[in-house]
Amino acid sequence: MFRFLGVCRASQMVELFPAVSPEIVVREARIEDCWEVAETHCSSFFPDYSFPLDFVLRLDRLVAMLAGFSLPPGCKRTCLVAVLRSSVDDPFVFGADDLKIGDFDGKFSLNRGYVTGILTVDTVADFLPRKGPLRQKRSGIAYISNVAVRDNFRRKGIAKRLVAKAEAQARSWGCRSIALHCDLNNPAAVKLYKSQGFKCIKVPEGANWPQPRISPDVEFHFMMKLLTN
Repeated sequence: MFRFLGVCRASQMVELFPAVSPEIVVREARIEDCWEVAETHCSSFFPDYSFPLDFVLRLDRLVAMLAGFSLPPGCKRTCLVAVLRSSVDDPFVFGADDLKIGDFDGKFSLNRGYVTGILTVDTVADFLPRKGPLRQKRSGIAYISNVAVRDNFRRKGIAKRLVAKAEAQARSWGCRSIALHCDLNNPAAVKLYKSQGFKCIKVPEGANWPQPRISPDVEFHFMMKLLTN
């Protein structure tokens, strides 16, 4: 659902020895979650920003999310959020049922800090190796990006549950595999994804293929997992 401008990384926010937290629910993001998703993304990937740059950055991500509702023909995308169960049972939102933004109800939540983690999964294939002499985009492969967990909710199994939900979503789209990029200098993230069944895929040296738009000095593992019914 959401593609953040200039950022696409598998995750730096993972738990090595998580204890599954029963108060967390993983679901698809709604329009009411937009600001919370933007805050979770920015506080995880850009924790050192201070006012007013942090506020500007959050607005930029919010605009990017709202603009990201449109998709190329035949592609799927969704943003998954891990939320506090109490916010599901007792939501505090404003807006109207007949107000629509894209395909979403135009409601916004006034709760703060209820989104604990986020993940984007899609079939757009922006960052997957092209195939054939015509460099055609891949099909049947889902791609995970922008995994982030708020600092005070780490080590609770949230990243693991987000990835599992993304795999289930990819299966429902008919995908046969799921892939991601992981920072080479982030062994905790690599360990997490390997524990979930992802394997590092060797890319031929000199291959011209898309990579996440991030700092040029960051190197990535390309990891993939075959999906079974």
